[in-house]
Amino acid sequence: MSRSLSRRRAFGRLAFASLFGLACAAVQAQSFPSRPLHLIIPFPPGGVTDIVGRTVATRLSTELGQPVVVENKPGASGILGTELAARAPADGHTLLVGNISTLAVNAATFARLPYDPLTSFVPVSMLAIQPLVVAVHPKVQARTLSDLVRLAKANPGTLSYGSAGSSIHLAVEFFNTLVGAQMNHVPYKGSTPAITDLVGGQIDVLFDPFSSLYPQVQAGKVRGLAVTTASRSQVAPDLPTVIESGVAGYDVSSWQGLVVPAGTPQAAIDRLHAAIVKVLAQPEVKEAFAKQGAQASPTSPEQLQQYVRAEVARWKKVATDAGVKPQ
Repeated sequence: MSRSLSRRRAFGRLAFASLFGLACAAVQAQSFPSRPLHLIIPFPPGGVTDIVGRTVATRLSTELGQPVVVENKPGASGILGTELAARAPADGHTLLVGNISTLAVNAATFARLPYDPLTSFVPVSMLAIQPLVVAVHPKVQARTLSDLVRLAKANPGTLSYGSAGSSIHLAVEFFNTLVGAQMNHVPYKGSTPAITDLVGGQIDVLFDPFSSLYPQVQAGKVRGLAVTTASRSQVAPDLPTVIESGVAGYDVSSWQGLVVPAGTPQAAIDRLHAAIVKVLAQPEVKEAFAKQGAQASPTSPEQLQQYVRAEVARWKKVATDAGVKPQ
């Protein structure tokens, strides 16, 4: 047999294999999903991550033609539910609503995690981004964020701030590092007790998600000073950003992203991504998010991967610089 004939046959086999692979991928894309999907939310019902996840799940079911069953699996700063998702079959039928805590900050504040935010999951799309609100009790002599910075620097260790979780703790420590201030940390197990103590004057300062804290600002019970994102909130345009208030480089978002277990077929990821993009473009979804101070923020899987990687690196550095040791 001549070499040229052998090459032609080899080429033919490769071409057939390639076409067969493409055909299989097309069949997979058309057949997925083949049964109900499970959307794991690693936090209790009622919070912004839960609301974002449930808002998406209802519309995603319509787009995919299969029920999307929401499962709240809270515990250990979101670790329990996130581990459950990481260990699920990688067939595209188990989804996780990850957020800044589970996919970034936990890697900086826990010495050992039962999952790796960078390798245990494959991103599908960012879902939503929302700011934190910076607020003080009315007794605090600060009407602007610049006032608060001056007060904190002039009286180190006098002001107290609350945090409901590691992500808020690091967000404030990042702020302290940038402005050269020192405020006393008071940890809380949730936003509700932290806000209660801010309203009651037991703590002086609170950085907290927009959906939790801004209603207290509107009610006049606390004084809002700024939002932590690079741009002002469309819901509260009168609140300046931290950057506008003179703290260069401070851009902190609370965010939620949709991910699936590593090893999920690309055809399933593509189908999920296309469906999510359609869902996030719906006016009623944008409206539901806006009520939480959030903005629908679809991305490509690659963009979310890059974002998560940058967030993990940033919060590890913030924790190191602030002397926060992993648990």
